[in-house]
Amino acid sequence: MLSTTTAFSDWLRDVCARQPEAARLLAAPEEEQRRRGYFHTLREIFQQPSSWIRTAEQLTELASDLAPFVAGLRNLILTGSGSSEYTGHCVRLGLQHRLGVNTLAIGGGVLLTHSAQALPPGRPALLVSIARSGDSPESVGAVALLLESQPEVRHLVFTCNADGKLATSFRGDSRVHVIVLEDETNDRSLVMTSSFTNLVIAVQFLGFLHEPEPFRLRSRKLSGIVTGLLEVHFGTLARIGSLDFKRAVFLGSGARFGAAREAALKMLEMTAGQVSAMAETYLGLRHGPMSFVHADTLVVCYLSSNPTARAYESDLMRELDQKNLGMLKVIVGEDVPPELVRHQDVVIDCPGLADVGDDAAPVIDVVVGQLLGFFRCLREGLRPDSPSESGVINRVVQSFALHFPAGHSSDPSGGGQ
Repeated sequence: MLSTTTAFSDWLRDVCARQPEAARLLAAPEEEQRRRGYFHTLREIFQQPSSWIRTAEQLTELASDLAPFVAGLRNLILTGSGSSEYTGHCVRLGLQHRLGVNTLAIGGGVLLTHSAQALPPGRPALLVSIARSGDSPESVGAVALLLESQPEVRHLVFTCNADGKLATSFRGDSRVHVIVLEDETNDRSLVMTSSFTNLVIAVQFLGFLHEPEPFRLRSRKLSGIVTGLLEVHFGTLARIGSLDFKRAVFLGSGARFGAAREAALKMLEMTAGQVSAMAETYLGLRHGPMSFVHADTLVVCYLSSNPTARAYESDLMRELDQKNLGMLKVIVGEDVPPELVRHQDVVIDCPGLADVGDDAAPVIDVVVGQLLGFFRCLREGLRPDSPSESGVINRVVQSFALHFPAGHSSDPSGGGQ
């Protein structure tokens, strides 16, 4: 098992023995890795399979604390900003299915601009705030606004930063419960990698509060799948990420569309916008967005295990082939039909993916997107740890004014760094 530091180090050496590109990057002196700007990002990508096991163990121990927040709910709202918002999209359908509660994912910015109007009717409701640092202005602002205007809304915070404002600002309020993941999940890189997937794993546990053992088992299976992916496909994804594509489209259905949105953001962030990236559903691509797919476009297809969804997805991929659209397809799934694969296409086979199901698959899909973005970043001569050389974006969104409704008692100048 990869849940210990020793086991992780041994496994990393094993990956390097199998994957020359991993060995080349990790064998470089630390000073060179920091100079080239990939020291943090690469390790944070590799630590995911081991950290998922520890996050699953941490959450299962909190089941009794979390149960009252979910009991009797009429609505469950998942919120965050940027990647943290996409976490909500990755887990929404699975939670709605398992809990039998209306579940929505709403951006933190929407809660600031439209407050209670953005929330579904029906109380009690639970607002789950998701954040890596918890220091983005809207993170605290949205919770402060709703605590005053919507007293029947319960609040649950998942964050990777024990010292962030989201974790510390509401300690005296019994309506807010904070869960801080292990410090190693608080990625030091500008882009979220292991922080994103660990937050997905953590929030998914809300659907398993009364079934901790199946949750542990599923998390171990996911860890095993991504371990195999890194051991087998690291070099392949390095080669693809180094190709001269100018655009990238990430396709997904259901929960895996959330992964597609996160993967597209990773490509955009890591290339500082030099590669245009878009996420779409398979059926949605036909309604105009297919015009984005040119000869210079990488098309990443997250292929469902669900037979009905897969049938629609397969039809769309055949249509792309018939129209000769895209540079190549990267198909991520299990038991990919050979007829979907053109001669230049690449299959990232993930044994066991059908067993865990599509609702659990986003964390696997996102790792593929992370590696494609990482290697394209290096090809562009950028630094994955801080690819925005001009400072256009930052690890934590810079402070901006918060405009609360008249009569609100909270300080609208709060938030930020």
